[in-house]
Amino acid sequence: MFGKIKNIFLPSMVFFIYAFLYLPILIMAIFSFNKASIGFKWIGFTTEWYQKLFYSDEIWYVFKNSLIVALSAVFLSVTIGVALVWGLYRKNTKLLSLFYSNIMIPEIVSSVSLLSLFILFSIPLGLNALVIGHTLLGLGFVIPILNVRFQELNYNLIEASLDLGANIWTTFFKVVLPFLVPAIVSASLLVFIVSLDDFLIAFFCSDSTSQTLSLYIYSTIRAGVSPLVNALSTLMLVGSSVLVLLFIYISLKFIPENND
Repeated sequence: MFGKIKNIFLPSMVFFIYAFLYLPILIMAIFSFNKASIGFKWIGFTTEWYQKLFYSDEIWYVFKNSLIVALSAVFLSVTIGVALVWGLYRKNTKLLSLFYSNIMIPEIVSSVSLLSLFILFSIPLGLNALVIGHTLLGLGFVIPILNVRFQELNYNLIEASLDLGANIWTTFFKVVLPFLVPAIVSASLLVFIVSLDDFLIAFFCSDSTSQTLSLYIYSTIRAGVSPLVNALSTLMLVGSSVLVLLFIYISLKFIPENND
């Protein structure tokens, strides 16, 4: 009797959990093709809202801001992360554990802390503040990924390179960096996704001239959900999903390799 209940109850629970998670996303995507300009009454199929997205100067402006912040955060977080991991290799690696807490601290706490820091040092809010905030956020993802990959590197390869006459920079660019490339690409994709979708840091650290996609969606839905917002959210979801799948593929295919 218990076995029959378990066989029915557990699959049902899994089904309802997945439905609760993904049904709203599916509804959003469907109603992005709705002819109705407001509300959730289906009156017909149209691609008008997607066309308006591509011809909207406002959308392109906030997309450009998001792209600038995301790409800058990727470059800075990966560069700083590689420098820290390489600089602390076989030294005081405990310092790297400080960046792991970045993932555990609630983002609302990090956002308010960054805002307080910017106010304390009179740093103006805007794109520069967003880049700083997203770079710090990205380091919490970059350093763990790079550090795990770096620990797989056979130190004998570095010693052999130095013994054969290569200096430390040649060793880094010829031995270490090629080994880290899969982890760098994987970490870059993850930071780009996180930065592009981030709302809290953007909300606290931006000004009126540095609106991002997440802030634009937030400000728009305050007046009511429209198919235009549904279309923009659907495109962001598709783009993020592609990048996530690429991140998983690179992680599974390259990161576990050991070149010992």
